[in-house]
Amino acid sequence: MDDQRRQEYWRKNVRLMAVLLSIWALVSFGAGIIFVEPLNEITMAGFPLGFWFSQQGSILVFVALIAVYVWRMDKLDAEFGVEEVEQEVHHS
Repeated sequence: MDDQRRQEYWRKNVRLMAVLLSIWALVSFGAGIIFVEPLNEITMAGFPLGFWFSQQGSILVFVALIAVYVWRMDKLDAEFGVEEVEQEVHHS
């Protein structure tokens, strides 16, 4: 891969990370801290929604964002021809 393609690859990678981390920050701080009072007026499984977001929601969103990152990076790797090749392991 030439230098220009490498820079484009990393630019797209950093952009993807910035978008996903921004979403996580908005969910974590927005729903768990900033908008906690209005969200607490809604209950989910007997708990205020603001409490649920601060305890569980941000973690679940983070796990989902990891899955999205893996999926998008696989596509980006294939686009730039740097995908990983799975090797079969033989045990004797």
